Parts: sequence; C-alpha cells; structure tokens
Amino acid sequence: MITIREFCPPDVQQMVELFYDTVHTVNARDYSKAQLEAWAPRAEQEARAGQWQSSFRDRFAYVAECEGEIVGFGDMAADGYLDRLYVHKDYQGQGIASALVAALERDAGRAGVRRVHTDASLTARPFFEKQGYAVIRTQSVERKGVMLTNIRMEKELQGDYVPE
Repeated sequence: MITIREFCPPDVQQMVELFYDTVHTVNARDYSKAQLEAWAPRAEQEARAGQWQSSFRDRFAYVAECEGEIVGFGDMAADGYLDRLYVHKDYQGQGIASALVAALERDAGRAGVRRVHTDASLTARPFFEKQGYAVIRTQSVERKGVMLTNIRMEKELQGDYVPE
C-alpha cells in the first residue's frame, strides 16, 4: 500500500537516490546520455542531499512511501512553483504522481495560491497535461554546458482549493 506523507529530513538520502535512478531510466526515452548526466550527475548526490535538506523545509513537500521505502516525492514553493516531482521507475503509472500533485495543489490553494506552474520534462509533459496543466512555452536550459529542453506549464487552481 502506498501512503503519502509530509517530507521529513531523514528522507532526503532516499530521495536523492530515487531522483538519480528515475532521471537515468525513465527520462532516458526523451534525453541523451549526456543530457541525463548533466541533469543528474552521480558525483553531485552528496551535495544535492545537503541542498535539498534545506530547500524542502521551506516548501510544501511530500513523499510517497511503500513498506518503508520512498517511491516518489514532490515539492512546491510558496509561490506555486512545482519544482520536483519524481516517481520510482518500478512504480510508474500507479497514481503516485497524481496523489503527490493533489496534495501539493491543496496546500498551495489553502495558502492562497491561485495559479501553479512547473518546468516539466519532455517525459512528464503528458502527465501534467492530464492533470490540467497548459503549455505556456518550450524552453531550453543549460546544465553543465549541455542544453536540455523542458516545457513551462501552468494550471489555475479551481474554487475547491479556497481556504475555509
């Protein structure tokens, strides 16, 4: 059974490993090996863990857990920017990302955010479209001298997110 819960600081190491593995497997269908390595270099995992430890504390952040193992996670900044959303390669298509996004959007709506946005990978674009996100523009970003394409997408939150 999958449970969605708030992020806790001890989660970060599993999250960094899940991020690396997911990028290098799931996203491999849309990005080259050089792009994947620039996006998620193994050599930066320790530094990433430290950076994420502090950034997740200041955001809405959730993990999906199955039998004590983190199988997905996502976070959103207070301004409605959905920064990270990753699901373990073996748990794709089980509704985990949808549940994480629903939790993040609920928190954002309660905080008064009316429009959320993300920079989706080519791989994640169809998922976000199914969640009601609209394409704003295709953009190129540079990571370690390598260009990667992503899609700026946004969604207006509906009235059911209005704080009580």
